[in-house]
Amino acid sequence: MPPARIDSERSHVLPLELARPMPVIVRGQGVWVEDAGGDRYLDAMSGGSMAATLGHGRRDIIEAATAQAQRLAYAHHERLTNPAQERLASELLDVAPEGFTRVRFTVAGADANELAVQLARSYHIERDEPDRWQVISPAQSYHGPTMETLALTGRPGLHGPFGPYLPHHVHIPPSTWRLDPTGDAALDALDRVLDEADPSTVSAFFCEPVSAASLPAYAPPTRFWKGLAERRERHGFLVCFDEIVTGVGRTGDWFVGATTACQPDIIATAKGLGAGYAAIGAVLVRDQVYEAISQGSRRFPMGHSWDGAPLSCAVGLAVLHALRSEGLVDRVHERGPRLLDELRVALDGLPIVHEVRGRGFLLGIELIDPRDRRSFLPPELGVAGRIDAAAFERGLITLSTQPTRDGYAGDQTLFAPPFVTSDQELEEMVARLADALRSVSAEVEAELGAAPPARTSAGGAA
Repeated sequence: MPPARIDSERSHVLPLELARPMPVIVRGQGVWVEDAGGDRYLDAMSGGSMAATLGHGRRDIIEAATAQAQRLAYAHHERLTNPAQERLASELLDVAPEGFTRVRFTVAGADANELAVQLARSYHIERDEPDRWQVISPAQSYHGPTMETLALTGRPGLHGPFGPYLPHHVHIPPSTWRLDPTGDAALDALDRVLDEADPSTVSAFFCEPVSAASLPAYAPPTRFWKGLAERRERHGFLVCFDEIVTGVGRTGDWFVGATTACQPDIIATAKGLGAGYAAIGAVLVRDQVYEAISQGSRRFPMGHSWDGAPLSCAVGLAVLHALRSEGLVDRVHERGPRLLDELRVALDGLPIVHEVRGRGFLLGIELIDPRDRRSFLPPELGVAGRIDAAAFERGLITLSTQPTRDGYAGDQTLFAPPFVTSDQELEEMVARLADALRSVSAEVEAELGAAPPARTSAGGAA
């Protein structure tokens, strides 16, 4: 048997963080996972990355993958197609927002986001608008680890040493409660960026309709969406939504972008489509985007070897069948508001908790300095990591994010359980998370004592 935990000195794997021992997870069933030492954990993060939306060990999906692998596991998409890909495209469009008519499958979320940018650029090229290349995105975001998606991610702390390799994109501040609760400041910033760039050079506005890792469960106010739609109409750029996390049911909608006051032109999605059983993403396009290519060069050759492979598409079909036949998107839609209320009640009165927000099974907890109830917690306290460690000690898997150097976000915690989590399991998850937060809150209050809080600062557009 492998050890329950392994550190980088005893592993041939190059991990994300060499200083942190990694629990060795050997099996999962439903919303529970088990490590090599026999300890079991409630998975409140759907596999850790919000991908395992249907939980672990589902025989129906495993059998669908097995059956497809026995028939045909792989066929390249450039000159060949396959029944699983064709059927999955049709069924995905059945639940997509009105007006979306074509799908291109990818390997993962970052690939889907990158492909969305390429499609936006191609759309303008096909329309004889070669000067349109610039992409605008919110400064506090996360779109993936490739060079293009890192550039879209307006967080200098994540760019690290790769800055020289990143294409230049411009960013606007998010409309958070601290900075811009109405959305007007973000629209003013968007106008300034458009003026500076020249609107005729802008290809797309790229964002998450509801954020996940960067600002957990945050969404811009309605005023911003209406203003974005007005500026798209005026200036002619496209709106691309990153629904890598939110797509395929996470918020209680098949695609949450369809509920905003600014309908997208291109949607990228991934995690919920494979539900943790296969690596697959997808880019959905409105008919106008497809028609530009269809009536133009009739070519869009970019892609990866595994795009649209029969095996991954068969998993996607099994996932969609499970979601529909078990009414799981409706369950998330109906159960989500009550889950939000339960989490709010459980955390009520904790001095370090400013807000519990969310939609469906995507919830976020924003933490603050208890001394003034407004400033970010001092980053040297490492509160995010302490919360995850405290939760893990209580048999709960969570994910928390640390303060960002641009001053737009502080410590926050995500809560994103699988859609199949029972009411009893949800209750247990909430109780364990609340206990972990109470413990860390007490420690933090004692450590801060009577020292004055650091002034909250928000940098300009990153």
